[in-house]
Amino acid sequence: MHERRTGLATRVALVTTLAAAVAVLIAGLLSGLLVRAATQSTGRNTLKQYANLAVAAAESAKTGRTEVPARISTLLRPLNIRVLVVQPDGRVTGPAGAVAATGTVKSGEIAALAAGRNVSDTSKIGGGNYYVEGRPITSGPGAGGGIVLLQKVTVARAAERSIGLRLLVALAAGLVVAALTGLLLARRLARPLQHAAGAARRLSTGARDVRLVPEGPAEVAAVADALNALSSALATSEGRQREFLLSISHELRTPLTAVKGYAEALSDGVVPPAAVEATGQILLAESSRLERLVSDLLDLARLGAQDFRIDVASVDLVTLVNQAALVWSDRCAREGVLFGLEVPSTPVIVQSDPTRLRQIVDGLAENALRVTPAGRPIVFAVSASPYEAVLQVRDGGPGLTPDDCRVAFDRSALYDRYRGVRRVGTGVGLALVAGLAGRLGGRAAAGRSPEGGAAFTISLPRAIPG
Repeated sequence: MHERRTGLATRVALVTTLAAAVAVLIAGLLSGLLVRAATQSTGRNTLKQYANLAVAAAESAKTGRTEVPARISTLLRPLNIRVLVVQPDGRVTGPAGAVAATGTVKSGEIAALAAGRNVSDTSKIGGGNYYVEGRPITSGPGAGGGIVLLQKVTVARAAERSIGLRLLVALAAGLVVAALTGLLLARRLARPLQHAAGAARRLSTGARDVRLVPEGPAEVAAVADALNALSSALATSEGRQREFLLSISHELRTPLTAVKGYAEALSDGVVPPAAVEATGQILLAESSRLERLVSDLLDLARLGAQDFRIDVASVDLVTLVNQAALVWSDRCAREGVLFGLEVPSTPVIVQSDPTRLRQIVDGLAENALRVTPAGRPIVFAVSASPYEAVLQVRDGGPGLTPDDCRVAFDRSALYDRYRGVRRVGTGVGLALVAGLAGRLGGRAAAGRSPEGGAAFTISLPRAIPG
């Protein structure tokens, strides 16, 4: 069973909402502290201003008594600010002269006013917390006394609740907007990925006309570009595979038809006794051709596998090419092709697989002999530098164009170009040579030869003395 996974859109929406919630919580806590401090400061500052106003009014009063004018009391009453008067003799009275309750103004505060100092304090009176603001009276009949204003802390900070409620509403609205934005963003991010997943599923079912419009962020658009490239590459690869299979089918059919035809002739007894030996030789040659083709195909298929066998040993390229020359000089002679050998007098040692190296030489020689007309040369050559050994097979055939050289080792590339124009192989041999060279740590290259045809060069790393 497939594990049910949460969608990208859901995850992004949850993450953005959680991030927004954390941000709102932090913002709310900090804002609450700032609002609390601001309202507290504002309430006390306002009370200070009223205290300054009240003492100024008391000093300018012409009644001959220490009191707060009635207009000031009327102004402060709706604000729940209580006005007390400290007489020069230390008594505490209300605005109209009535004696205030004991403890409303502390003795220390009375002494501070008598000494001419301002009082700014918070005091617990009757079970409630009050802001206390006192100002000394320095002139007039009340000199030596003072004015004291009392206001409950909860009243002074009443705006805090209103501001806090508005702040809470604003933060909640911000959270909702952030969640909705995260949801829309998540859907926008997930949509092109969903399209890409659908395209990948279509590719897996064999569709090759899949095309996506790149959209979304650069990384998501890159997925669409990659899928488009993959679709094109698969279409190209499968097209080449079809062409390759068609060409291989044709190459297999030719020797099979010959084998079948001669075998039927032998079976039906229509081959005269004098021709039996020649017929057997034809059957043997066609069977060998089939065997070589099947062997090349298997080797080409196994090149990319991990279990492709490479037996590394010290190999003298000079000896290996001399041994190959014994076989191929005889074959060239039978075809009327000239054979040449260019090797140094000293060994050229490489660490490689001798069997695979001989397979490379035979493959290149087979290709050269196929295209070289009678009277033209084929040359085996070996050369060396301090770090590299070079094995070369050159021919006097029709040669290759610069564009041919670029694709010479691509499977079936030259076969498709020259089929029906000149003698060609199966399209497998040169691809196998390049693959083998790569697995041996070397590289293959194609070019023009001094003999007028093609030159195929295999470069291998030299063995470094220990």
